Amino acid sequence: MAISLAALVGVTSLKLSKAGVAETTWNQDINWVAVTELEDPQRFLNGGELVLTTGLRLRSAPEQRRFVRQVQRAGAVGIGFGVGLSHEAVPPALLAEANRWGLPVVEVPYETPFIAITKLVADTQSADHYAKLERLIAGHQVLARALLTGGGLAELLKNLGGMLRTDVALTQFTAQLYNSSSSTHPSADTWSSFPVPTGRRDACTLWVRQPFEDTGIIGYAQNLISVELNNMVKQRQAQRALCGQVLEDVIHGALETSEAQRRLAGVGVNSTRKNVVVLAVSAAHGKALGSTSVPQELEKAVAAVVGKDLVLVVNDDGGTAPALARKLSDHLAEAGIHATIGIGGAYTKPNGLRWSYFEAREAASHGLPVNEPERLSLTSLLLASEDVPLADMAHESLNPLRSFDAAHGSELMATLESYLNNNGSVAAVAEELTLHRNTVRYRLAQITELTGYDPAITADRVQLWLALAVARLSARQGK
Repeated sequence: MAISLAALVGVTSLKLSKAGVAETTWNQDINWVAVTELEDPQRFLNGGELVLTTGLRLRSAPEQRRFVRQVQRAGAVGIGFGVGLSHEAVPPALLAEANRWGLPVVEVPYETPFIAITKLVADTQSADHYAKLERLIAGHQVLARALLTGGGLAELLKNLGGMLRTDVALTQFTAQLYNSSSSTHPSADTWSSFPVPTGRRDACTLWVRQPFEDTGIIGYAQNLISVELNNMVKQRQAQRALCGQVLEDVIHGALETSEAQRRLAGVGVNSTRKNVVVLAVSAAHGKALGSTSVPQELEKAVAAVVGKDLVLVVNDDGGTAPALARKLSDHLAEAGIHATIGIGGAYTKPNGLRWSYFEAREAASHGLPVNEPERLSLTSLLLASEDVPLADMAHESLNPLRSFDAAHGSELMATLESYLNNNGSVAAVAEELTLHRNTVRYRLAQITELTGYDPAITADRVQLWLALAVARLSARQGK
């Protein structure tokens, strides 16, 4: 422990005695001892020192009073005045000024060398330093043991809060991973923040409620948290890849119902209850989706990577899915991941999960930040199947029209789309495109000649309508 002026006077071997009545800093720890015979030592003091002097240059009362004021302004804890050399006793003017400013004065007898006082203060400082170092090393061991024995971040942070004797919290973008205080959320006005860099998108912030005393343990905790976060990223990647393999088999209909139920249960999906698929799609940050964290409300969801998309299977009847999807959208945006969220319907059984996935995928194609499910179209369901080359078929059907429009500046594609949207009404197309009806009929004849499909025939009209629908859906999905 560092020693105070009161404790120093209590060391009988030094034979120190209190002079004057000031006690403002009497019990304050002495940071160091400064020996000086300067008239103005202020610029050489940092605060917290015991200033020792014999008053060799302090001959007059004004000089003595000025000396006290300079020492007091520097933040010293007191003056130790050595008697028997220049002065037989502490000068009354010095003592009166010290009493006025509340600065304690200690009389040092001639037989007590200043070096003895300096050595005692230095020894106590050294002992205090070693004691703090021992406590810090012990703290390191406690935190490391909490992490390595399976307690994880929660146990580590619990121990850290105990060492600091205050509340601690750990946040990750919009998610709160841990908070020892369930009633309050960290804020900059009453909590101190410490960044925890990981070199990845899931950097965290460690929050510590004020007041607290940091002996260096927070820096060590930051390093341990960073290591654990990197481990968690790798675990998420591996777990999501495993779940993704199961979901892909279910989505493609490659498993019998009983086998699908068994494998889904193996990754944590109870297909006997209603589940909703929440799908996150990001063309720019698809790779980051595989390892990024999710909001706390979605921690219990089964997460998987299917293709480049993040799929979350939420046990839900559909009522809370939109709110959860918005939280996911906000969380990803905070992480710098620009993603589109699609929500599927709530269904039971593996086929229901498959259907929810297709609905979520089609919803995501609408392009809004969060897209709620609509009735699933046959077009998108066929397009979602890897066994049906529908996109290629659509391209083959429409490419002759696109090429002709590009070469001749015509509008056959626009005419075809208008014709199909208006249920085959030539008059409606002519009015919509401001054309003569014969011009519309001529263009329809060109379409038949170029594609081999006659829009007036039901079977051919279905083929062309399906091709256009697939083209639109493919464009929205960036295929």
